[in-house]
Amino acid sequence: MRQAGLLVWEAHHLVAAKVAPGVTTGELDAIVEQFFAKHNATPLFKGVPGKKIPFPAVCCMSVNEEVVHGIPGRRVLQEGDIISVDTGCRYQGWCGDAAVTHPIGAVSAEAQRLLEVTRGTLLLAIEQLGVCRMWSEVATQMEKYVKEQGFSVVENLVGHGIGRDMHEEPQVPNYWSRRIRQDADFRLEPGLVIAIEPMVNIGSKRVRTLRDTWTEATSDGSLSAHFEHTVALTENGPQVLTAAPDGAY
Repeated sequence: MRQAGLLVWEAHHLVAAKVAPGVTTGELDAIVEQFFAKHNATPLFKGVPGKKIPFPAVCCMSVNEEVVHGIPGRRVLQEGDIISVDTGCRYQGWCGDAAVTHPIGAVSAEAQRLLEVTRGTLLLAIEQLGVCRMWSEVATQMEKYVKEQGFSVVENLVGHGIGRDMHEEPQVPNYWSRRIRQDADFRLEPGLVIAIEPMVNIGSKRVRTLRDTWTEATSDGSLSAHFEHTVALTENGPQVLTAAPDGAY
């Protein structure tokens, strides 16, 4: 899975070098598709069945109020936008999945803080993965941190287990409440591999599905950010499989 994770990291690195005002989301998606093809990696997202159409791209590209599952195309990025880029691949039978939200040029102070808090929520979860006994303990801390910053955690969408397939058990929520079945909690022990992906909104936690039947956007039009890593829990603690070659994440 580390090999798949490195390919996903490199794909994100290529996108990060190209995101700028004037670039289209479709152009960014093409860069990732060509990269995966060059390395004989199978994109995880393209062709996933949907309500009306299979997902048509190798990346989800969600801009501003779009939370996840945005479809790349002709949209031109503008100064001040933020864009969440989520992609994954299968390589030699194993999967990797990661997301990053980028500022486009100079963004507002509030947008920049949203990105910092969302990424900080992911880093907090990775750190606590090697400390806590149950996922509910980690999710509780993630939610608490976000709310202390004045933002909201999306509850309709969660992370997931990952391995031979992109989506495996368990489901990995970024919050914890009495509404979650207690048997949905899971123990944190070596061998576990999960995709942790906090989605944080400036305003309401509620989301709505757009007319394309794929894109999820905030119900109130507020900005949303999304960060994700594939993380393995080993005997020596958490290992981020979608991190840079030097281990930085």
